[in-house]
Amino acid sequence: MILIDEDIDRIIEMAWEDRTPFEAIEVQFGYTESMVIQLMRKTLKRSSFNLWRKRVNSGVSQKHKHKRNDQIQRFKCKMQNQISNNKISKR
Repeated sequence: MILIDEDIDRIIEMAWEDRTPFEAIEVQFGYTESMVIQLMRKTLKRSSFNLWRKRVNSGVSQKHKHKRNDQIQRFKCKMQNQISNNKISKR
């Protein structure tokens, strides 16, 4: 799958967000968790990738849907900019 730079930036941004599950990235961009990990490994510096993986695997992150509260049904904060056609409208 070929992505433009803006899409790659958005995937990385979503991957860093604690409350955005991998399933949300897959719905918007078609990237599975393993594909996101590969992209992050390829794109980030080694130390940044290690910090990200440590955070994702910690108890703080809710990157996996099964770790999320069942009452949370949305992928984004209500205050977040509207996303249309997989792009942030302000960019």
